[in-house]
Amino acid sequence: IQLTGTGVHSGAPVSLTLHPAEADTGLRFLVTKRGRVISEIAAHVANVKNLTLCTVIGDGAGTTISTVEHLLAALRGLSIDNLYIEIDSKEVPIMDGSSAEFVDAIDRVGIRELSEPRKYIRVLKPVRVEENGCWGELEPHAGFRMDVEIDFATPVIGRQRLQYEMSPGVFRHELSRARTFGFMSDVEKLWKAGLALGADLTNTVAIGEGKVMNREGLRYPQEFVRHKMLDAVGDLALAGMPLLGAYRSYKGGHKLNSMVLQALFADASNWEYAQAPRARASRSPVQIVSETVVAAE
Repeated sequence: IQLTGTGVHSGAPVSLTLHPAEADTGLRFLVTKRGRVISEIAAHVANVKNLTLCTVIGDGAGTTISTVEHLLAALRGLSIDNLYIEIDSKEVPIMDGSSAEFVDAIDRVGIRELSEPRKYIRVLKPVRVEENGCWGELEPHAGFRMDVEIDFATPVIGRQRLQYEMSPGVFRHELSRARTFGFMSDVEKLWKAGLALGADLTNTVAIGEGKVMNREGLRYPQEFVRHKMLDAVGDLALAGMPLLGAYRSYKGGHKLNSMVLQALFADASNWEYAQAPRARASRSPVQIVSETVVAAE
């Protein structure tokens, strides 16, 4: 699956190719330069390098990839566990600001179930972190449940809460099209910091003058909290395997999501590896169909 687009912070063009992988590969980024792989970076919380405005992972030699969360959300949301992600830039393309174009491309190609049983990280004990009035927690649960609440001073957003028992269908229909959002008042500050150079109304819900500035309006009721949940699904994909647990957050973000995973793995008694029956196999995109997606200008 080939996709092209623009980095939301760098403003640079990006080419991305998704390659099927065998069981136990996990989600792995292959960073290329002039057609040659220069770094392989596993999508794991141990490789997180920065959490300012987006999630950045990297290797030990200085190579980084930013804004990985929307792609990882699509993969985890569709229960894809094994994939090589070839990328020729330092940032995953923003596409339309959601996971929709990743999901649509994968749906057109299809998903191959592998014969090996699916492997999980099972949460055994409650884990909670708090910072500046915000908090996040993981608790034992038989499936994967998300409960996300946000609270913004602006009445355009206000206080929103959403709860779902996650499945590919729920992610596809309830979360995947929710776009990233930002405030017009912050744009100049971000530009001066060399950020948001690729952001515009085609990939961001902009809030200004007490309203949503995008002519088409919102895609969902409560699109803001839906996008925060989408982000959390992507950030929690950095567990390295699908989680069996219930996640809840209040006024969370990339940093808090990562802190919860770090707290989970800080104590080996908090979690264990689990394996599903063979009926719930590992999944990877099929190898027999190719698809090229170009982000709309």
